[in-house]
Amino acid sequence: MFRPRRIEHLPIDTDTDGVKLYTITPGNEAVSASVYLPRLELMKQARPVSWSDMPAFAIFHDGASARYLTLGWWGNDNEMFIAVATQAALGWVEDLGRYSFCLWDMEVMWHERQAFVKHMYGMRADLAAYRGDFLAQAWPPEAPETIGQ
Repeated sequence: MFRPRRIEHLPIDTDTDGVKLYTITPGNEAVSASVYLPRLELMKQARPVSWSDMPAFAIFHDGASARYLTLGWWGNDNEMFIAVATQAALGWVEDLGRYSFCLWDMEVMWHERQAFVKHMYGMRADLAAYRGDFLAQAWPPEAPETIGQ
């Protein structure tokens, strides 16, 4: 059954390249960014992207059964590319045939789509404005009692 999850963002200077960082957790506990940051660096290094010039975001998601790290970036004018890593028993695994983002991540992705259109896909691209535009969500979120019924 769907239950709202705690979604927050980290300060923009948390990532040295300016990638926007979000956290998602099913409870009140904060997500430990230190668990995800080393893997994020490896994921960025594995791709031929100039991250300091790229509109991008990452989601550190403490799921109910595993940790998920979703990295999203915009390229080819208006396409969102993604990479997803899951922390398994033997370490982090990237395999889009087995692991992907989930419906809670899509809430962040929708906001990032809106922020990209607003700040990057108009007459004048403004990367600083994009990087300052985070999903704002109070915790605990309000949810209709009928969700999942």
